[in-house]
Amino acid sequence: MNTNGTIGNPAAHGPRRISRIRPLNDNIADLAAVAPRQDQNRITELYLIPEALARSHMSERAREAESQRMSRQVAIADRLHRKSRRLQARAERASNRARRALAQAVLHQR
Repeated sequence: MNTNGTIGNPAAHGPRRISRIRPLNDNIADLAAVAPRQDQNRITELYLIPEALARSHMSERAREAESQRMSRQVAIADRLHRKSRRLQARAERASNRARRALAQAVLHQR
């Protein structure tokens, strides 16, 4: 059986954790100076979580507003396109009527 560890202290399975234990030859003053900064960073990060959530919420609302603005512009463009096609068809019918009236006037003059 090729397993690591002993009966009293078996080896852990899964990913290994990085040990935070420093070698004994490190200066104790350096350890005391680093630990409060790490705790302070962690506390500051905890206080910044609501701000980050609010920022992501506002960016999501801005994206949603931009999407609505774009869909409104597409709807307006579609409406204007349909109106221009109706007006163009109306102008073509008026042009055909005028052409027909002119042709009849020319034919009756002869």
